Amino acid sequence: MKLIIAYIRPELLQEVKTKLYAAELFSLSVTNVLGAGRQKGYTEVYRGVQTEVNLLKKVRVELGVPEDKVEVAIEAISQGAKTGQTGDGVIFVLDVVSSQRIRTGESM
Repeated sequence: MKLIIAYIRPELLQEVKTKLYAAELFSLSVTNVLGAGRQKGYTEVYRGVQTEVNLLKKVRVELGVPEDKVEVAIEAISQGAKTGQTGDGVIFVLDVVSSQRIRTGESM
């Protein structure tokens, strides 16, 4: 089993979910996060004071998938989140040592 963690643009979450559901990957967790990367940020003026905003809003999507579904999940996330611009996001794939379903006690 693998854990896939993707950081994407918030406005593309619905498209990513649609692609994952089409690939029959339904179990996921979504968290709003702030982060900095190659996108660098922007400058804005608030009440006459210039402020540099370098922590941008992103969405963290996490899903646990079997080994044979990893490439399908990565492709679905990539297709849903890609705009071709800096700041599209990143996908991490991690090994899961063990997992257990709480309701049934089933090991996965």
